[in-house]
This record gives sequence, structure tokens and C-alpha cells, in this order.
Amino acid sequence: MNAPVVASPEGYDLSEGHRRVIRWMIYLGFGALAIGILNGLGQALNYANVDILQYFPGMRDYYQGLTVHGVVNAIVFTFAFTNGFLALTTSRALARPLNLTALWVVFGMMVTGFLLAAYAIASGQATVLFTFYAPLQAHWAYYLGLALLVVSTWVTAGILFFALRGWRKENPGKRIPLMAYISIATYGMWVLASLGIAVSVVAILLPWSLGMTDTTDPLLTRTLFWFSGHPIVYFWLLPAYVSWYVMVPKHAGGKLFSDPLTRVVFILFLLLSIPTGFHHQYTDPGIGTGMKALHATLTFGVFFPSLVTAFSVMYALEIGGRRRGGGGLVNWFTKLDWKNPVLVAQILAMLTFPLGGATGLINASYNLNQAIHNTAWVPGHFHMTVGSAVTMTFFGIAYWMIPYLTRRELVGKGLAVLQSWIYFIGVLIMARGLISGGLDGMPRRTLIMEAPYSKEGWELAGLLTGLGGTLMFIGGGLFFAVLVGTVLFGKKVDEPEDVPFTVTHDAPSEKGWELNLDRFRYWIIAAIVLILIAYGPFLVQYLPGAFTSPPYRFF
Repeated sequence: MNAPVVASPEGYDLSEGHRRVIRWMIYLGFGALAIGILNGLGQALNYANVDILQYFPGMRDYYQGLTVHGVVNAIVFTFAFTNGFLALTTSRALARPLNLTALWVVFGMMVTGFLLAAYAIASGQATVLFTFYAPLQAHWAYYLGLALLVVSTWVTAGILFFALRGWRKENPGKRIPLMAYISIATYGMWVLASLGIAVSVVAILLPWSLGMTDTTDPLLTRTLFWFSGHPIVYFWLLPAYVSWYVMVPKHAGGKLFSDPLTRVVFILFLLLSIPTGFHHQYTDPGIGTGMKALHATLTFGVFFPSLVTAFSVMYALEIGGRRRGGGGLVNWFTKLDWKNPVLVAQILAMLTFPLGGATGLINASYNLNQAIHNTAWVPGHFHMTVGSAVTMTFFGIAYWMIPYLTRRELVGKGLAVLQSWIYFIGVLIMARGLISGGLDGMPRRTLIMEAPYSKEGWELAGLLTGLGGTLMFIGGGLFFAVLVGTVLFGKKVDEPEDVPFTVTHDAPSEKGWELNLDRFRYWIIAAIVLILIAYGPFLVQYLPGAFTSPPYRFF
């Protein structure tokens, strides 16, 4: 094992063992993304009436491909990347090593879970789509695989919390470093949020798939899925926010507006992310209108910390642009370093996110949701969130993190900048097609080529979707070319650049009310109270449920 390299004033750098395990987590995540992007091309071209799915090895039908696309992109890619990235940020911010054996256990759980789920999907025994609630039934290996992937995030959370506990013992009375704080807050939110899907899989779906029970309750499994299914969006998004808040200002030559405000933003996500699931169930019977209205209100509330984020990040970028000679209201924006692939990918991600957020508010509106529910509008919305804001940010992070982890220089910087632009333009075109088609009633999760009710008005929307998806595929391919080229051919360096830190305009106070922000246990208790308010009345009224539905396997 190589000796640690002194790479910061604090004199701490990750050991080679820590770099290796985190590197393999990131490789696993991007390997899953490669599968998802390849499969996504077939999904996009389907809307343009171009059938390439028949050429995919082992692909039986459109819905099997749709399951692959959703699971590997939304679960395997995001979980693996987040486990690795936030382990890195926490260890570096606390300047202490994490439990290396436990990190390898996390990696092993992710690989095992991925292989189990992949077996079930590839063999045609788990064509249940990403939203895998009953009564569609999958093979038990699929549910067990997903359970292992979720548990891998819990183990990661335990590793981070244990590291924080050790740091506090060694640093009594000190404020938690910001990068560690927001990384750990992300896992605090997710551990609570993932309880719904864990209960559904372990207590209901897994025994059901093993034949231990004959029937199940679709409404209960849907409710438990969306208990986790909406806050999972923030488990995708918050790692991107970690980069936007504490790394992008460094890349741009700016500085963060406020340390305490950043902590407040992540506390708001901890409090408000979870009690929002019923806005995905506006059309479901059995749930009271009052409960749906409460969740709608809280969904609009969770939009607020994203508005604060937009202000904070733009403030940091403006400082960087003005330091580079920019002036006026917008000229500073053009003076940013548009040749830096790390920065370009994340700025373009930020530009798509307001569009994703605005369309998300329409999804959350009780009346407007009735017009776009289960239409192509919905994938148009989330391809501008997880498909662009999150994925492109992860691209940008990879452009500094892979060189850091491998001790190699990034190759093809110009190509990396080009791929971000191609992917960005592709997202906008594809989302335009899906959203306009959705407004005209074009359905999602449907093999359009064989739909007997296809409308002439969907042709342009379908062509835009196919064109945009093709550009996204090309942009994704260029990213992997840069990534693989760096790993295999990048010039070796003895002392790579450190994990980027920003400085704040308003440093954390060592006294006063701000100290309460670091007391995670109180915020977690408050989040649990809100969850009980938002879900308790329904569960008390509904349980033990109506376990009367037999399993269905249509595909």
C-alpha cells in the first residue's frame, strides 16, 4: 500500500485502499449507466417508430427493456455513485479514514444485488418496470437484489455516522465541517425514506414471490413504494447539491454565500422530502382527499430549498465570473471557464434543473396532474432532473474524481466539454418531445409502434423524442470514451489535485443558534413526527389492508 500523500493544509489524503474501493464503486455505477444509456436509445426511438430493441441481445420485448432502463439508471447507477462519492467527501472533510472492510462489504452487496436483479430481469422473470409494486410479480431474486442495494446504502450511512461520532469525540465543541455535514444529512434523509420500500420488499413482495403467501395488497404496496419513491429523487439530487454547494464555487473561482444557509437547506430536505408520496397517488382510491392535499402542500414546500440553492449557487458563479473580468447583469456568465469540463457539465446541469423543477410542480398540482398523469409528460419531467441535472453533474464530478482516484490526468478535455453540450442539447430536445406529446395525451410506458390508438399529433413529438434521445446516447458515449481513456491512458501523476473545497462568505459561527443545526438527532426526530402526521392517519385507517389480489405476469 502506498503511503498517504500530503495534499492539503490539514495534511490528510485518502489511502490507496480507500481510493481503490471508492473507485470500484464509481466504476460499478457508471457501468450500470452505460447499460441504461444503451437501452435508453431504444426507448427514445420507440417514440419515433424506429424499432432497434429487436437487435438487443436477449431482449424479449419493449417492457423488459424499459425495466432494465429504469432499474440500472435510477437505482444501481445512483446508489453506487452516491455510496462512493459521499464516502469520499465525508472522509476528506473529517480528515479521517472510514472503515475499509465495511466499504468493501458495501461494494460486495451492491455487486451481488445488481447480479441478482439482472438475472431476474434478463431471464424475463422480472418485467415489472421501475415502479415494481403489486400486483405485477417478479422473481424472488429481483426483490432480494433490490433489498441488498438498499441495505448497501444503510451500511454506508452507518459508516459515515460512525466516522462522525469518532470525529466529535476527538473534536469536542467544534462545528461539523460543511462538506461532511451535508453528505451525512443526505444519508439521514434516505435512511428514513427507504424504510417504505424496505418494508414493502422484505415483508410483502419477497415472501409473496417465494410462494409463502398467495395474495397481496396493491394499494398498500403502492403506498409503501411512493413513501420511498418520491424522496429517492432527493437521494439522487442531494449528492449533486453537495457538489454545487461546496465544489462548483471552487471550480468557478467564486465562494459560497453562507455556511449556515447551506445547512438549513439540507435540514429542509430532511424534513420535507418524505411526506410527499401521495402526490403520486392522486388517482388512487382508498386515500382521503385531505391526505392528498397535505402531501401536495408539503411537495410545494420542498421546492423552497431548491430556490435557495439556485440563489446560492448563482451567487458563487457570479463572483467567479466577475473575478475573470465579467461585468453587467449577465456578461459575467460568459466569462466563466467554459473550457473546464468539470464546470461546464455542472453549469449545463443547473440550467436544465429549473425546467425539471417547474414541470415537477405541475405534477404535484392536484388539478393539473389529472391532465398529464401517466402520459409522456412524466418521463419528460424526470429526464430533466435525474436524466440531466443529476447525471450531468455526476459527469462533471467524474472529470475531477476519476483523475483523483486513479492518479492520472484527464484525457480529451475538449471532447469532455463537447459531450456535455451534445448531451445537454439532446435532453432539451427529447424533453420537449415528451412534454408536448404528454400534453396531447401520448402515453408513457407504452410501445407506441404497436399502439392502436396512436394519433397524428404525436408524430412530431415522437421524432423530437427520438432525435433528442439519440443525441443523449452520443453524448453519453463520448463521456465513456473520455472516462475509459483516462483510466487506461491518462498520464500518471504523483500528487493529483486535492478534493475541491470552497470557502464561504459567511463562515459558521461557534456560538448561538447555529449550533443547533449540527444536532442531527433533533432534526431526525422532527422528520419522524412529520412522517407520522403525513402517513399515520391513512395507515391507522387502512391496516391491516386487503390482501386479496393474486399475482399477475403479463410480459
